[in-house]
Amino acid sequence: MDGPISPHLLAPDSLRRLARQRLAQRAPAASTSSPEIATKGDHELNPEMTSWLEPGVVYRDAAVLVPLVDRPSGLHALFIQRTDGPDVHAGQVAFPGGKIERHDPGPIEAALREAEEETGVSQDFVEVLGFLDFYRTGTRFRIAPVVGIVSEGFTLVPDPVEVAEIFEVPLAFLMDPANHKTDSRVWQGKERFFYAMPYGERYIWGATAGILRNMFERLYADHI
Repeated sequence: MDGPISPHLLAPDSLRRLARQRLAQRAPAASTSSPEIATKGDHELNPEMTSWLEPGVVYRDAAVLVPLVDRPSGLHALFIQRTDGPDVHAGQVAFPGGKIERHDPGPIEAALREAEEETGVSQDFVEVLGFLDFYRTGTRFRIAPVVGIVSEGFTLVPDPVEVAEIFEVPLAFLMDPANHKTDSRVWQGKERFFYAMPYGERYIWGATAGILRNMFERLYADHI
């Protein structure tokens, strides 16, 4: 890889063009017993830890919004820092999102609903561009990442139960492969590897960093 992505490719109009060409415009029909639907997940860096991909494993379907805020200085990805607590993902940096409920027509509606509930960003400000690949986790979630451009003018209202902070990171930083690290922790008695994208005091890692890596691969990897 030769260096950072050209700034014009990170502009909203260029992102729209690339999304039309390279992102799925509808979510594929999900099957809990078809791992080939989702090639992305924790198993990519941990090929020996594939028990969650075996036929018959039941996943909890979830959706996240990958919100790219259109600022005068460029696109910025919006993240939440989850509150501490007993939840398996407590305290982590994440995209707004959660489980797809029975009343949600699909993953787009679930992602937009969860984003509004967790951050206060109304779906009226979000232009949905398409889907990244499903991302499967060792905690048995199958995540549908929905990419959207968010217009300025929204008011942030963090959910006090689930969200400790909301912050933004420049897309140019996140899409620079020089900032894509691999790290590891011991999980269930084994060393687990994962992507990480530290940004100042923020530690973006795990599924969130894996989804960002997938966005880089789908949209920009061949442009540098």
